[in-house]
Amino acid sequence: MRNRRLNNQSDCRNRPGIVLLVTLVLLVMLSILGYTLSSRLVARRHRDQYIIDYQAARYGCDSAVRYALAKLEDINAPPLVARPNEPDFSDLFWRNEQEYEEYLAEWAVGKGPDRSKGFVDINDVNDVNDINDANKFDYSGGVIDLNSPNSLTIRGPYGPPWPFVIEPVEFEIGSATVRIEIEDENAKYPIGWVLLDDEEVQREALAGLETFCEWMDVNSVWIDSLKRELKEISEIKAFKLGFEPITISEKTKARTITRRRRGSRRISRRRIVTKRTIPASVHTADFAKLFHSSLIDAEALARPTIVSESRKESALKYMGLWASSKVNINTAPRHVLEAAFTFGGDADKIAEEIIQRRRIKPFTDMEDLRKSLFRYSDSIGKCGKYITIASRFFTIKITAVSGVAEASTVIAITKDGKKIERIAVISS
Repeated sequence: MRNRRLNNQSDCRNRPGIVLLVTLVLLVMLSILGYTLSSRLVARRHRDQYIIDYQAARYGCDSAVRYALAKLEDINAPPLVARPNEPDFSDLFWRNEQEYEEYLAEWAVGKGPDRSKGFVDINDVNDVNDINDANKFDYSGGVIDLNSPNSLTIRGPYGPPWPFVIEPVEFEIGSATVRIEIEDENAKYPIGWVLLDDEEVQREALAGLETFCEWMDVNSVWIDSLKRELKEISEIKAFKLGFEPITISEKTKARTITRRRRGSRRISRRRIVTKRTIPASVHTADFAKLFHSSLIDAEALARPTIVSESRKESALKYMGLWASSKVNINTAPRHVLEAAFTFGGDADKIAEEIIQRRRIKPFTDMEDLRKSLFRYSDSIGKCGKYITIASRFFTIKITAVSGVAEASTVIAITKDGKKIERIAVISS
C-alpha cells in the first residue's frame, strides 16, 4: 500500500515534465508545419509572379520584333561613315585594358596618324582640344568631353560601335524594358567556310580558321576540338557558297476519268504531277540550326579574352554562326579580313591596306578595291567569291526584362533593298 502511494506521488511529480515535453513536441511540429506552409505560399507567389513577369517580357519581346523589322525596312542600305581622323575599330579585339586606354589617350591629345587634328569632333566645327567645346551629348542629356580618354567612343563602320548597324535602342513596353541590337553578320568570320567540300579550298579555309583563332587567343586544344565538331557537321550536310533553290516534284492522288465511246465505257486513271520550289534560304536555315546546336561547344568560344567595364571580347563575338558566306571588307576587323584573304595570299598586307583606305572612304565596288590595291590584284581575284563591299546578312537581337523574368529573341535575316527575308529565329 505504501509502495503504491509512493508510485502515485512519483507519477504526479513526473506528469508536468511529460506535459511540457509533449507541449514542446507539438510546438515544434506546428512551427515546422507553419514554416512549410509559408515557404510553399512564398514559392507559389514567386512562381505566379515570374509567370506574370515572363508573359510581360515575352509580349514586349514579340512586339519589339515587329518594330525592329520595320526599322530595318526603313534603312534601304545601311550608310557607312568616313573616319579619317578617328581611332579605328579594327584592332580593339586584341588590346588589353591598359593598351586600350593608351590608344585612346594618344588620339585624345592629337597623336593619331593626323597629329595636327587629333580626334575628330563629329558634332562641332570648333577645335576639339578647346575645353569649351561640347563634343557630344550622352543619352541622359549631359555633355561628354571627348578630350577625356575615358569619354571617347570608337565608332564602327556605320557610326555606332562595331558590329552594330544602328545605335542599340531601349524603350518600355508595358512593364517590360526592351533592348534592340542590329548586328552586321557579314562583318564576322563565316564558320561555314571550313565545311566547303573542295579539298584545296578546305586547306586554305582551315588555315584561315587557325589565323582567326590565334588572333583571338584560342589554344590549340580548342582549335582541334572545333575542327572535329565542324567535320561532324560537314558529314551531315556540305556547305556551299551559293545554294540553289530545291525543286520538288509531287504526285497527286489518282483521278478517275470515264470516257464513253459508241455505247462502251472506258475507265482510266491518271496521276497529276506538280512541282514545288523551296527557296535557297532553307539551306542557310539548316546550317544556322546546326551551328547553334550542341554539335559546337559555344562555351569554349565564348570564353572571355578581355573583360572590362566597357568591353568584353571573345572569339564567339567575331564568328558568324548564321551561315553567312561572305565578308564585308568595309566592316570587318583585321583578323576577319586576314582570314578572308588567306584564300588568295598576302592576307596581312591586303588587310592593312584596306583598313587604312576605308577609313578615308569606304570601297564602292570590287573594281574600286582592285584599282586601289592593284599590286594585289591576283590575290584579290582569287578571293572574289568570299568578299563583298555591302552587307546583306544581319541579326536582330531583342532582350525584354520585366521584374525577375527575361525573354530574348534572335532573328537572322537577309536584306536586299527593302526586301527582308527571315532565315532563322531562336527564342528563349
